[in-house]
Amino acid sequence: MISFVVPAYNEERLLGRTLVAIHAAARALAHPYELIVVDDDSTDSTAAIARANGARVVRVQFRHIARTRNAGAWAATGSTLIFVDADTIVPAAAVRATIEALGQGAAGGGATVGLDGRLPPWARLLLPVVRGVFRVGHLAAGCYVFCSRAAFDAIGGFDERLFAAEEIAFSRALRQQGPVIILREWVTTSGRKLRSHSGWEVLRLCAGLVCAGTAVVRSRERLSIWYGDRRDDADPRA
Repeated sequence: MISFVVPAYNEERLLGRTLVAIHAAARALAHPYELIVVDDDSTDSTAAIARANGARVVRVQFRHIARTRNAGAWAATGSTLIFVDADTIVPAAAVRATIEALGQGAAGGGATVGLDGRLPPWARLLLPVVRGVFRVGHLAAGCYVFCSRAAFDAIGGFDERLFAAEEIAFSRALRQQGPVIILREWVTTSGRKLRSHSGWEVLRLCAGLVCAGTAVVRSRERLSIWYGDRRDDADPRA
């Protein structure tokens, strides 16, 4: 069985289309699956939308992405775990390639990532570089991460000392269990953070990572892009 784990915090706007896409992808493969939404202290209709779209809801109050992902995994019953962000569209081709990669001995991996909507010029220039770094480094982008249940259990899940970049640490840890594959197949995630935050804000975060190292990703307070108040998306079509 495939267990899709979707962490969500106040995602009433985008969650529905994500869950519809997951259902469509899984049904196209005619493969048994379950869909788990981990509602991390939402104050909107996230949980109701999840239930209306056939998901099992796990309620937590962490505001911590690594712990939230782990909570969904511990509740899951499948031998294949696929972590999908609540703003990400997953096609059947990506799920099919995931199952094939695990069947050929991979411990886990990720997909090629596209961003929806209009992007600022600096983001359009940077995105191919980031994709290349993640592919060469065998690093899964957080919007789509897959692994076998056995590999997840062996490494103890996502590192709960981290408030961001947990998918990078997870990818590195997975290598101890087998190959980590970055699929050629695409998933599409929201570009809202790049539209609602300036290039200067992103540069300042990157500079903090260079100067302070992992101390930055171990502090929720220093990661406002992920944990601060959500800003309106500059592209209402996305």
